[in-house]
Amino acid sequence: MDITIDPGSAVPPYEQVRVRIAELAAGGDLPAGTKLPPVRQLATALGLAVNTVARAYRELEQAGLVETRGRAGTVITSRAAGTSRRAQQAAMTYAEQTRAMGVPAETALALVKAALEDRPR
Repeated sequence: MDITIDPGSAVPPYEQVRVRIAELAAGGDLPAGTKLPPVRQLATALGLAVNTVARAYRELEQAGLVETRGRAGTVITSRAAGTSRRAQQAAMTYAEQTRAMGVPAETALALVKAALEDRPR
């Protein structure tokens, strides 16, 4: 799996891992059903703390892009495989902008949810 962490980036390492896995899935490099490396193994390979990679996996799971199957591991979902790079980039841009404005993550997520659920009358 092609993941490179930029330690000088303003983007936290867990977010770099999360975005890269989502990009690889959306681009077809990680098709639906692909098993991801165990958290400890990927953390060691990337030189990151286990909790950093665990957070990336948690956030991917909350977004429905991966599914954890206990001892069977964490796998890419079909939803992730259908997510476009453009959508991933839009999400990354939004995250960076709200973070720069000091908007808490929970508030940023609530704003997006409200915008998505707002239907024209």
